Amino acid sequence: MKNSLIALTFALGLTVHSEDWNQFRGPHGNGVSTDKNLPTTLQDDNLKWSIALPGRGLSGALVLGDHVIVTCSSGPTQSRLHVLALNAKDGSVAWHRQFWATGRTMCHDKTSVAAPTSCSDGKNIYAVFSSNDVICLDRAGNLQWLRGLTADYANVSNSLGMSSSPVVTGDTLVVQVENDSESYTLGLNKTNGLNRWRLDRPKAANWTSPVLLKSGLVALQSKTGIDAIRTEDGSNAWSYEDGASTIPSSAVLNGVLYIPSHGITALKLNDADAANTPKQLWQSGRLQPGTASPIVIGNKVFTTNRAGVLSSGNTKTGERGWQLRLKGPFSATPVAAGDYLYFVNEAGLMQIVDTTAEEGEITGKLDLGEQVLGSPAVGSGALYVRSNSKLYKVAK
Repeated sequence: MKNSLIALTFALGLTVHSEDWNQFRGPHGNGVSTDKNLPTTLQDDNLKWSIALPGRGLSGALVLGDHVIVTCSSGPTQSRLHVLALNAKDGSVAWHRQFWATGRTMCHDKTSVAAPTSCSDGKNIYAVFSSNDVICLDRAGNLQWLRGLTADYANVSNSLGMSSSPVVTGDTLVVQVENDSESYTLGLNKTNGLNRWRLDRPKAANWTSPVLLKSGLVALQSKTGIDAIRTEDGSNAWSYEDGASTIPSSAVLNGVLYIPSHGITALKLNDADAANTPKQLWQSGRLQPGTASPIVIGNKVFTTNRAGVLSSGNTKTGERGWQLRLKGPFSATPVAAGDYLYFVNEAGLMQIVDTTAEEGEITGKLDLGEQVLGSPAVGSGALYVRSNSKLYKVAK
């Protein structure tokens, strides 16, 4: 298993440790962890520590070696931006960097300027904020570069706030900044933050994040569908033009892309970078996701609707199987390890689901007692969950 993971890591062009959670939804952008040591039941003593944070945020944590990286925003207008590294063992602060926002900090009361999840190439950390500020730090917290995108693109904003999380592949940092006004996606040189390319995008508020299909190829999701973009030059490899959600993001596993489109649409990705749309395997309106993105374990794809109902679907046919009502609502996308799904609802209730049970089974609950809108991170046998005021470590 370890050798297979190392091979896959090299195939994706990521320089990360096998246990590192280095971007939104983990090392492969699909929310699936290979960690075999997570708890499968929950009690109060599974909560190892909770640490107060210096500001609000929806961004998920990164787990890089012994450090947990998290972003926050503080102040009356959330104009103070924070990037912190905490020691995974006890939650103590390893370093803390602060910056002033250079762009608009307007956002809905439910969200935050620190909404996008950061990413890392193993050497540096790339933090993006809703104010369209992009900050690059090394793993010791030393500033490498900072770019306020509003200085170049003054009209970029929407009234609810931005939340698309960046991805890094090869020498390119992909920042998807799609909104009602000046909508675009940038490919930034990861060493200095300068444009490698810029793409005009559909003018509509969009909270989805790029999905890494393979090294040098990302899927950009919008209301019009999916565009597969070569990150070297920003050229289009193929497009799926049948529309897609602007809230839950797509997920990729075993060469299949699961798109929140007409419920869920499954596309079989081509082995080569051919200039044609991949074959559609199936489309199921019965697997309609709400806010949380789809997640795949083995031969099942899982979606959670706005009523908190978890549905399992067959990855080969799209046929819906069992359904299980959880206590919702959910904004955070779950993570998976082995046969278990780990959910945290908006009220901070963590729920573990055994997906091998005949009708799905909740095997553990733990009430964190705080609003949670961001997806958990996984590292070295622990789950890291951030609320609007704290970071929690949950482990055996």
